[in-house]
Amino acid sequence: MNKLSNTYIVGVSLILLVYLAIGTLYAVNTPAWQAPDEPAHYNYIKHIVEHRSLPILELGDYDQKYITDLVQRGFPHGMSIDLLKYEAHQPPLYYLLATPIFVAFDGSLLALRLFSLILGACVVVLSSMATNLIFSRNLPITLSVSGFVAFVPQHLAMMSSVNNDSMAEVSMVLGLWLIMRRTKPWVIGIVVGFAFLTKVTVYALVVVAIVAAIYRIKEREVRLSSLLQLLVPSLLIGAVWWLRNILVYDWPDLLGLINHSEVVVGQPRTVDWLDKFGVLGLSLRFVQTTFNSFWGQFGWMAVPMKPILLRLLTFLLIVIVIGNYLLLKVRVLNSSIDKLYWLVILSTLSIVILQYLQYNLEFVQHQGRYLFPALLPLALFYVAGLRGWSRYLEKHWPNYSYVWYWIPVVYIPTMAILSVYALYFTIIPAFA
Repeated sequence: MNKLSNTYIVGVSLILLVYLAIGTLYAVNTPAWQAPDEPAHYNYIKHIVEHRSLPILELGDYDQKYITDLVQRGFPHGMSIDLLKYEAHQPPLYYLLATPIFVAFDGSLLALRLFSLILGACVVVLSSMATNLIFSRNLPITLSVSGFVAFVPQHLAMMSSVNNDSMAEVSMVLGLWLIMRRTKPWVIGIVVGFAFLTKVTVYALVVVAIVAAIYRIKEREVRLSSLLQLLVPSLLIGAVWWLRNILVYDWPDLLGLINHSEVVVGQPRTVDWLDKFGVLGLSLRFVQTTFNSFWGQFGWMAVPMKPILLRLLTFLLIVIVIGNYLLLKVRVLNSSIDKLYWLVILSTLSIVILQYLQYNLEFVQHQGRYLFPALLPLALFYVAGLRGWSRYLEKHWPNYSYVWYWIPVVYIPTMAILSVYALYFTIIPAFA
């Protein structure tokens, strides 16, 4: 086990404090319900408190016209949010954990938002620990990844609103960290089981865990029985939820998604947009909206960041791609990095992207936030790009090598400033 340096502890602690401060500003200043699906997530918790049971998704729980009216009119007091129950098919773990907060603070929306924010802090810490495992001798990379995860504006907005994304990411990053640490299979299995109870978007974790287990079996690190030790606890935990869904929605609707597809009448379908915009038009919209909403398209996807910022972020992406090329060219990311780490990071990114593409084959869901389960690999990609440039500068101007070595940490203040700017110059003015 790598001993954590004092600099690492201080650095991550400072990032965490700034994250909590800015996140609290988001939670306080974002108007009630002006976060994706927040009313429906809130009503899930409310149902548990009032009925002491899990909600059941039924016809009438999703009304596209009513939702559109609510959003366009800014959720006026005369229009109730009680009809918005379309998240009732979601796995229950986040909502069960949030229930005591709801009761203790009399249903306070702010209290629930801060609860999500604290879960988001766990994501930041776990991401830093996972990165430190991979790059234990490169503190700038570890701190930069932590800052990237903490301060991407859209991610910060999601972590400071009521939704199950925060708990889903905790399950995901915790699982990835345990897999890379080569933790006992049954422990990983329990975490995978909790992921089953959190959100379908992090079901990718079980695939990553199986791939990693097969690799370790092939390398003769562990026995074949380790795969069984992984799967048994995870499937037993998940089976509780799946059996409940079969009893409620009938076979074969293990996840409640078949019923969900029947309930969400009026939600934009990809086939309709394909007829309307054509393959090229739809593809361009998909790529552009995904990119924009990864960084910041707030409210109910109606409040994007200013075009100049999005152009700068596009330029940054180009710079990062070149930086990764430079890094591979000088072979900095070489065989000294454990192959298991590579396998976990790349398989996570691939599976989450494929999952996102598959979801968009049926519904129009061009939302970059669905890539956040792979935020750790994406953060590593961006930070590695800066490391590539710093390595290039070290080679050509070696007298300043110590300065170039720390270049990746520019992400920390830059992302923090960007998140504050997005709040005060995009979100708050949009709802003023």
